[in-house]
Amino acid sequence: MALQDVCKWQAPDTSGLSPHLPQAGGWAVPPGCDPQTFLRTHGPRLAHGTTTLAFRFRHGVIAAADTRASCGSYVQCPASRKILPVHRHLLGTTSGTSADCATWYRVLRRELRLRALREGQLPSVAGAARLLSALMSCYRGLDLCVATALCGWDRSGPALFYVDSDGTRLQGNIFSVGSGSPYAYGVLDRGYHYDMSPQEAYALARRAVTHATHRDAYSGGSVDLFHVRESGWEYVSRSDACVLYWELQKLREPEKEEEEEEASQDQAEPATLHRDSRMAAETEML
Repeated sequence: MALQDVCKWQAPDTSGLSPHLPQAGGWAVPPGCDPQTFLRTHGPRLAHGTTTLAFRFRHGVIAAADTRASCGSYVQCPASRKILPVHRHLLGTTSGTSADCATWYRVLRRELRLRALREGQLPSVAGAARLLSALMSCYRGLDLCVATALCGWDRSGPALFYVDSDGTRLQGNIFSVGSGSPYAYGVLDRGYHYDMSPQEAYALARRAVTHATHRDAYSGGSVDLFHVRESGWEYVSRSDACVLYWELQKLREPEKEEEEEEASQDQAEPATLHRDSRMAAETEML
C-alpha cells in the first residue's frame, strides 16, 4: 500500500519553486502587515558576533577571521569558515547572519558568472562591489544582516571594498567588521604600513585577530588567513587562537623585562644626580 493512502500524505507542489530570491515586497507575512514592521516586532533577536579584517598592501590583500559561530550565548560551531571565495581572484569576509551571508555570496557568484558569459570577462572588484550593493539595497529594512569586505586583484591591482546589507559601499585600505573589530583596529592602526612584506602582513593579521578573540566573548576558535595575489587567492593557514595568544605573550616577556630595566635605570639616574648635587652644595658651605 502506498504511503499516500496510509498517512494521507501529499507530495509538495514544486512547480512554483524558483531558484531566484523573491522580490522585496514578496515575503510571506500575515495579510495586512507591513513586512518591515512585522520583522522588527516578531523577528528573532539573537546576539551574534565575530572578528573579520582585511587590509591592502603592496603585495596584495590580506583577509583574516576567527572561526567561532555563535548564537546568543551558545557556540554553534567552533570551526566555521567566514572567508568565502567568489572566484579565483576574489573572496570576501563575512559578518552577520551566516545564512544571509552564504545566500548573498551564492547570488553574487551566479551574477558574476552570468556577466562573464555575456561580456567575455569577469567584472572588476569595484564592479562586483557595486553589483552586490545594488542587489542588497533592494531588501533594505527587511532584517537582513550582512557585512562583508570584498578582497580581490583585477587589472588595476589589489582592491578592497566594504559592502553591507543597507547598500553601503566603501573603498579603503583597512576594514575590520564584527563585535571584535575595535580590538582588531587597535592592533592594525599601530602596525599597518603599505610597504610591508608578506610575512609581516601575516603576523599583523594573526596578531590583530588573536587579540580580538581574547577580549571579545563572541569571537574565538582559530584564525583563518588568506592572501589575494596577482595569481589568485591563497589559503595561508588556520591557527589556534589560544595557542597564538600565549605565543605572543611569551614574545612580550623579554620586552617587558627590558622596559622594566630601562625604567629602573631612568629612576636611578635622577637619584644619583640629586645626591651628587647635594654633596657639592655641602662642600661649598664648608
